[in-house]
Amino acid sequence: QVQVVESGGGLVQPGGSLRLSCVASGTIFSINSMGWYRQAPGKQRELVASITRIGSTNYADSVKGRFTISRDNAKNMVSLQMNSLKPEDTAVYYCRISVNRRDYWGQGTQVTVSS
Repeated sequence: QVQVVESGGGLVQPGGSLRLSCVASGTIFSINSMGWYRQAPGKQRELVASITRIGSTNYADSVKGRFTISRDNAKNMVSLQMNSLKPEDTAVYYCRISVNRRDYWGQGTQVTVSS
């Protein structure tokens, strides 16, 4: 069994920062790609950022230069540092971790950017 748990969401003012973290635990033989997605009300879930096992990254155009994804392979952890947050970043953020060649998703964490 594999569990994926996220943390770090919350309410922040425009221009502020938040850091999301996600950890996989359980019976883990291998972890490949990791990623963060988000879903705003009335919209489809979209990719925010992803990172391969060797550290290659990919970002949505809307977050380039503001968000940074990183991973700690020893801790089975992926993080998303979000700076210069905008109201349009408001969404439920989900992490996805590829464990043992299967994708596992976190439960989602709310990020609200509002004054």
